[in-house]
Amino acid sequence: MKRRISLKDQRIKEKDRIVTQKKKNDPSAIKETEVPKVPSCMFFQYNTNLGPPYYILVDTNFINFSIKAKLDLVQSMMDCLYAKCVPCITDCVMAELEKLGQRYRVALRIAKDPTFERLPCSHSGTYADDCLVQRVTQHKCYIVATVDRELKRRIRKIPGVPIMYISNHRYNIERMPDDYGAPRF
Repeated sequence: MKRRISLKDQRIKEKDRIVTQKKKNDPSAIKETEVPKVPSCMFFQYNTNLGPPYYILVDTNFINFSIKAKLDLVQSMMDCLYAKCVPCITDCVMAELEKLGQRYRVALRIAKDPTFERLPCSHSGTYADDCLVQRVTQHKCYIVATVDRELKRRIRKIPGVPIMYISNHRYNIERMPDDYGAPRF
């Protein structure tokens, strides 16, 4: 374990003691801190890139839970946001649906619908959650539709990205500015 030398220690010269104390207490000194770069679309505390038509990135489990709740995907999205919605599906989500097999063939059929916009993936691997987080971090023009708690937790860390989820047999949206979308209940 390393021990630090106190400023009052005899081994430190008097002139060094004064300089270090000035550095700590000088309010006029320029503070250098690492500030993360924020995109210009986040200027007004909420994402100005969002607006009708809304592009909604759909996760695998969101399609499955929509089928279980007997909700029409596109119509329910439009009912939630009161605007035109374009559901988008990445290659990774498609691959995940194909891996699930016969049990999820209805979800796969819905995902292959031409109303869904297909987004190609350029990365290696087919883990859909990482793909969605990466895409939303790069382009903040999407709403993410998911029911997965872990994915929601990861997306909440990214500023300006709303999350669509299912509750009480309808779609709800989280972190959407009040100017857009359905009223709060």
